[in-house]
Amino acid sequence: MKNYRIEAIILAIGTLMLGVFIYWGLSAFAAKDRVVDVRGLAEREVKADKVIWPITYKTTGNDLQTIYTNLNNVNDRIAIFLTSNGVAKTDISVGAPQIVDLRAERYGSADNIKTRDRYNVTSIITVSSSQVDVVRSLMSRMGELLKQGIAISANDYDTRVQYEFTSLNKIKPQMIEEATKNAREAAEKFAKDSDSKLGKIKNASQGLFTIEDRDPSTPYIKKVRVVTSVDFFLEN
Repeated sequence: MKNYRIEAIILAIGTLMLGVFIYWGLSAFAAKDRVVDVRGLAEREVKADKVIWPITYKTTGNDLQTIYTNLNNVNDRIAIFLTSNGVAKTDISVGAPQIVDLRAERYGSADNIKTRDRYNVTSIITVSSSQVDVVRSLMSRMGELLKQGIAISANDYDTRVQYEFTSLNKIKPQMIEEATKNAREAAEKFAKDSDSKLGKIKNASQGLFTIEDRDPSTPYIKKVRVVTSVDFFLEN
């Protein structure tokens, strides 16, 4: 009768070794999936580096030729005021005048139409400049044009002053680095609290950069913000 003792011993040792290898594999697999997902925030306040300033002038009259002549004269005087105070000529553009024929309107009484000027004309001169401080200083001096008989209309929603920050690419790398650093600090705190060690980065994703006014009173100061999401491995 054949003796199976040696074969049984070999089989037992093989089964034991297989179990050890499986245990090690499962342990390594479990450790591999131990990660912490954290987010890092970076914020900066920056000054706007571009301003778009629509200057609106309105007038009325009954003769279009006279209106155009007066309008061109006013536009020239506004342009002279701007350029003589530091605004580059290339930063100034004059839009086509907007004309409303009041007699063509469907609403309004006939008596009012007869007594008021027929044409209502709006002219907009737009300043688009990187000289934000220069332009802002001129906004408070528009009363000087009033002394020349030029009444500038208050800006409405469509012609409000806009401030922009166009140099985002210059600060992107530093802000991403700062956000990632903040994420690592949060992950290290989590690892310490869980009696683990922080490992390498598994995944990382950059959030969208947002640029908003710091507050309604200072739209020329912008708040730049980015949030990064980072997954770190945890080690025993």
